[in-house]
Amino acid sequence: MTTTDHVLVRRLRTSVAERLNVHRRRREVVGHAPMSAEDERQFARSLVVQVLEDHARAEIDAGRTPPTATEEEALAAAVNAALFGVGRLQPLLEDPDVENIDINGCDRVFVSYGDGREEFHGPVADSDEDLVELVQVLAANVGLTSRPFDTANPQLDLRLPDGSRLSAVMGVCQRPALSIRRSRLGAVGLDDLVARRTMTEDLAEFLRAAVRARKNIMVAGSTNSGKTTLLRALANEIAPAERLITVERALELGLDQFTELHPNVIAFEERLPNSEGVGSVTMAELVRRSLRMNPSRVIVGEVLGDEIVTMLNAMSQGNDGSLSTIHANSSMEVFNRIATYALQAEEHLPVEATHMLIAGAIDFVVFLRKGSAPDGSIRRRVESVREVTGIDGRVLSTEVFALAADGVARAHAPISCADELAAHGYEAPLVARWSQ
Repeated sequence: MTTTDHVLVRRLRTSVAERLNVHRRRREVVGHAPMSAEDERQFARSLVVQVLEDHARAEIDAGRTPPTATEEEALAAAVNAALFGVGRLQPLLEDPDVENIDINGCDRVFVSYGDGREEFHGPVADSDEDLVELVQVLAANVGLTSRPFDTANPQLDLRLPDGSRLSAVMGVCQRPALSIRRSRLGAVGLDDLVARRTMTEDLAEFLRAAVRARKNIMVAGSTNSGKTTLLRALANEIAPAERLITVERALELGLDQFTELHPNVIAFEERLPNSEGVGSVTMAELVRRSLRMNPSRVIVGEVLGDEIVTMLNAMSQGNDGSLSTIHANSSMEVFNRIATYALQAEEHLPVEATHMLIAGAIDFVVFLRKGSAPDGSIRRRVESVREVTGIDGRVLSTEVFALAADGVARAHAPISCADELAAHGYEAPLVARWSQ
């Protein structure tokens, strides 16, 4: 196995970056439009080849042995990763068993694996300054717009090219800190989640029918409980002919990456203000804009603030079949969490008004929990599905799927819209049939 010389990689990367900047300035001087991101990457690859050739000649001139073909290939990959990828994090992101990466400074790296293991890993940068520079490069090249990461903007959320989520902070802690949550499932479906024991086949059939019946579904759970993965699986049950608009703080869902499943998708990403404090586009504004873009369904990646009022209004005004996620500790707590967000929103909706809005907007709440399986591996499972049935001073709901004694969520109570679901292929068990 070839050991990469990271000092050399950094020197070669600097050389390539300098040549790339010279090329950019030349194009600007003669009035040429900036290259597209893909064209710039292709050009950078040709520069990497030139720089490696120059390095090999310099080694020969100095009487040293130049890199072998295998070593050159490894150096080229490392330089490209340093320029446009994630540097020394690349091997971790290419490991299919890695689940989460927590970095508390360049040399304090903790890796969690899907089988429950947690290991201390070697440094991912030579210094904390290099680590910050790595994040800044990513922030400039990933996403729809460049995002600042500096003392004036010490927080950053990004979706990495492989679909992983990166959250970074600096200035508010002694050393820069990063958390990367892997997305190990791409075009995930409900059957995949059944295979991973996240839910039973019966529950998967219920959710499949609920999506096809255009029920509004809120996916709830704690951090890293699998909400986004389930949201993707639900979205992948939507017919390809439908036009989807996703609204997210940082691009993460990636539904537009699977054109065979979703050929007609627009992905909106919140835009932060520039250095002058202008140019921002909030989540609430994007949700409002999405309603004017002829959506079949609107999917809000994660509700964390005042966009909740706009989203609930959209759900209750004919945009049936909408999906979203929210942080909560139980399916019942979701209603109070929504009311809290609505109270903090610009509209300052009182709790009673929010509950009326919830009752008219949300059909089902699906709650996930993360825990440990008997073999020590991490297990995520659906524990509860709650159907919103009306309002009487508060939101009325029924837990139609609940955690059974065997640790699996099973049909627990009648479903009021069982006939609608039956029209889409779901035959409710006897316990869940609504007696007419």
